[in-house]
Amino acid sequence: MTSQAIDRLLSFLKQDSPRWRALVLIFVLSLPAVTTRLYASDEIQYFAYLRSLWFDQDLSFENEYRHFYDRGVAKTVGFQETFLEMTTSTGLRYNFGTIGSAILWAPFYAAGDSVARIMRASGSDVAVDGYSAPYITAVTLGSAVYGFLALVLSIVAAHRIVGSGIVPGLFVWFGTPLFFYMYIAPGMAHACSAFAVAAFVVTWLRVRERWSIQGVALLGCFAALMVMVREQDVFFLIGPIVDFIWSSWKDVRGPNPSERSFLPRIQVAIVGVLVACFVYLPQVISYIVLNGHIGPPNVIQTKMDWTAPYAGLVLLSSEHGLIVWTPLVLLSLCGLILLAIRNREEGSGLSRMSHVTLGLLLMAVTQVYVTGSLSSWASAGAFGQRRFVGATVILVIGLAAFLKFVNSGWKRQALGCLIGLCIWWNIGLMIQFGSGMMDRQKIELQRNAYNSFVRLPQELPSLAYRYFFNRHSFYEPHNE
Repeated sequence: MTSQAIDRLLSFLKQDSPRWRALVLIFVLSLPAVTTRLYASDEIQYFAYLRSLWFDQDLSFENEYRHFYDRGVAKTVGFQETFLEMTTSTGLRYNFGTIGSAILWAPFYAAGDSVARIMRASGSDVAVDGYSAPYITAVTLGSAVYGFLALVLSIVAAHRIVGSGIVPGLFVWFGTPLFFYMYIAPGMAHACSAFAVAAFVVTWLRVRERWSIQGVALLGCFAALMVMVREQDVFFLIGPIVDFIWSSWKDVRGPNPSERSFLPRIQVAIVGVLVACFVYLPQVISYIVLNGHIGPPNVIQTKMDWTAPYAGLVLLSSEHGLIVWTPLVLLSLCGLILLAIRNREEGSGLSRMSHVTLGLLLMAVTQVYVTGSLSSWASAGAFGQRRFVGATVILVIGLAAFLKFVNSGWKRQALGCLIGLCIWWNIGLMIQFGSGMMDRQKIELQRNAYNSFVRLPQELPSLAYRYFFNRHSFYEPHNE
């Protein structure tokens, strides 16, 4: 980002500094809530990239997988067969994750390594092995930081498009699974994904003003990072691509003779693609070393049906349906649709962002499409429809738009109550999910509603005490 863009960002932050300070304070005070452990197989795969490259300088994950398995951390069915018996075509252990989270965690891991070495030199028995508490704590706190930065960038994006963002950002923070993957399961890639996508969108909103070579090159960097964090996030590229083509077409047909040639735009696009490919090289190398080709393991392809037969279930199923688990999403989507309609009105102050609104809607639709193409769309055992955490920036923008359009007194109050219910529904499900009060595979509406609105208010003090002072009590085998 150019110095001018950074100056603009700092100026924006100063405009509402009391609210920003409050937001930062809330985050800092919330850090003790971060769960500093890894336990799911996906978390272990993402972490294995970082630990293996840092200590072994290779992509052989045998010792990393064995470490967690021997200590009873990796308890999921089939872990031993998949990760300690099967091998890829290159003779290495499978890793279905990507390298992007390891890249983002690296500065925090370096700090953890320094802490471990200082503690060791001071006489502590902490191990300098990449697995001990300083390392795991650093990575999990890193995810929390990236989740918070995703919120900050989402607020910046919403303010740029709609004119407000802090309050919608708070609502999305507590009303969507982002909170869960920042604090309860930070070893997953989703908080990092939310950050990478938000950084990509904010860069797009800045670059689209002129589509300069430098700006598009920076956009290519964030595009590569985004796809390295989660492969599915490649579909977020559709927003800027449509915007770029549409803007170029309008310029070519416009009144300015100096902009009537496609050649400069083609050159800019080529630069963006080349920069993206170059930055993406770590993932390309990882694919070739692990799988013998550029791309994920071949076994992944058996999960895909590109006709998206599960798209409806992705949204509405009780088994991790997005809207059923996270009803706040519905308000955000309505906000984006209202924004698109408003942008078509003659003389609208938001009309200059019409390409962006279309791009954001396409980004949301393609996420439904690609998730609906996966036979494992339900993400069994995960909290909510976790594959949409990367769309946090879109949700904040959409909710900000919805709040902007609902501005009369009683409607505003009714909307506030509705949003409050959505937030408590998300918080209630997180507590039920973590404490074993619910079936982790599906929503049982009557049971979950009773737990959220009757049982939890009574048990919340004791559950909060356990979480902060006896968190291991939630880690019983039946809760894994």
